[in-house]
Amino acid sequence: MPDISTTYMGLKLKSPIIAASSGLTNSLEDIKKIEAAGAGAVVLKSLFEEEIITEMDRQMNKMHSENYLYPETMEFYENYDVDDTLTSYLKLINDVKRESNIPVIASINAITAHNWPYFAKSLEDAGADALELNISISPDNFEQSSEEYETTHFSIIKEVLKNVKIPVSIKISYYFSNLAGIIQKLSATGIAGLVLFNRFYSPDIDTESLEVVPTHIFSDKKDYILPLRWIGISSGTAKCDLSATTGVHDSNTMIKMILAGAKTVQIASSLYQNGVETIERYNREIEKWMNKKEFETIDQFWGILSQKQVSNPAGYFRLQFMKHFSNK
Repeated sequence: MPDISTTYMGLKLKSPIIAASSGLTNSLEDIKKIEAAGAGAVVLKSLFEEEIITEMDRQMNKMHSENYLYPETMEFYENYDVDDTLTSYLKLINDVKRESNIPVIASINAITAHNWPYFAKSLEDAGADALELNISISPDNFEQSSEEYETTHFSIIKEVLKNVKIPVSIKISYYFSNLAGIIQKLSATGIAGLVLFNRFYSPDIDTESLEVVPTHIFSDKKDYILPLRWIGISSGTAKCDLSATTGVHDSNTMIKMILAGAKTVQIASSLYQNGVETIERYNREIEKWMNKKEFETIDQFWGILSQKQVSNPAGYFRLQFMKHFSNK
């Protein structure tokens, strides 16, 4: 039987499949189902930076008004009447670590480095095995320069790494003027992982009602092409582990991502559409493919089709487009 275990950010995972941050990773009951289905790890539903700042301010005001010190021990989260978002989140981490064995990656949706990074230590203290920073800065600010946009990413990383010892990954978009360069720079900051890519809300237009309407909530199967390309380009040069997400809807795509150089794949839309039990099938299908190709471990085929390893690395670059269509 092939061994599909792997490592990611120094964590030992029984499968390369990670349940991505979503509403499906927001309760102990659902996380237990995800673990039973065979996921390698779980990324908890993200806390938003605004939630952290607002709730911490509220708690500080309460402390001053009632003249007591905010307890820091996990016994507090065991016995406290959970009435705020942050306490609920910390309690969830503690409960999952107590009642399951699945590695837990806490998640924060961040847009600045102001006033909240010290809270990351609370996630570590609650038992989180790692932290994923979903840096969701939409590039639609006409007043912000590209340099300021990039600098914010580095500021967030710097401030969070000051506060925690657990491995930290960042989840980024592809909205950079030099994506290859920024991936290399970010990977050298001391983070343990890079997740490519997060998805922003995108609007559509209804030509009948003449209204701007939401587009698809879930990713599409074809969306994997973009992260696949950049995983392939970055693997072997990035100074941290890479994780692929967006458009990963089947085991064949998962295998492609690992061949390109991803240590893990993160899935959410597929779990919503097919149920968390589908993870077990994906694991079996990966094992079946490995048997067919005579691979005994994930490491034996990890990254063998990255641009660093293939005989024709130009296949990952845009000039190939001209080659294929110049004679059409």
